[in-house]
Amino acid sequence: MVELQREAYPRSNRYDADWVLGGDMGPHPLWLLEDLARDLELRPGMRVLDLGSGKGTTSVFLAREYDVEVWAADLWVDPTEAAANIASQGADGIVTVKAEAHTLPFAREFFDAIVCVDAYEYFGTADTYLAYLTSFLKPGGQLGVATPALRKEIRDLGFIPDHIKKLIGSEALAWHTADWWRFQWEITELVEVTAARLQESGWDDWLAWSRAVSAYRGERDGTLDMLEADQGEYLTFAILAARKL
Repeated sequence: MVELQREAYPRSNRYDADWVLGGDMGPHPLWLLEDLARDLELRPGMRVLDLGSGKGTTSVFLAREYDVEVWAADLWVDPTEAAANIASQGADGIVTVKAEAHTLPFAREFFDAIVCVDAYEYFGTADTYLAYLTSFLKPGGQLGVATPALRKEIRDLGFIPDHIKKLIGSEALAWHTADWWRFQWEITELVEVTAARLQESGWDDWLAWSRAVSAYRGERDGTLDMLEADQGEYLTFAILAARKL
């Protein structure tokens, strides 16, 4: 069994490491969500959309830790597979849905909160996307995002660092600073940004996770070369939270 414990994430420490690693689709989703949730106000009974929920790891965490009703929406993971993974943890109050981020099958103003962990970078950088997504939030509803970030904008650097380009390629253009995200959201006047920060521990957490994935799989995780070459110079995560006006 792989050990995966960090003092900064006491809630996440309660979850079986093999189960979390078995749902691997990116950096530790529970560490990211636990940090993000510190900037949200999640209360029992809330309706929460977990957008880009993968195999449902974050959905289980939301339902268990905050006693909210969760709609787990993902394009790439079959809802039946996600539901089975969720059921293995005995979690209740979670509906699994196959959905594409631009054609969400929900009523407008249905959710109290929308959470997106390590997925928003694939669709959320478009200038008009925030207006679409927040249409599913009630007035005063909350949006929380944890997304890969760079400590400097590629536009300012004038290049994609080689070790990042080698693995990620041009997709790194969607990895922005927290300040970039704050401006992108505030300029719309659709939301009040309540948090836009870079994780100081983001690179270190990501590296620890990738090493754990390597041990779990018995082979080197593909991101390790990128992270070890970076040494925390550029790579981290942005934690973003806002309320719909």
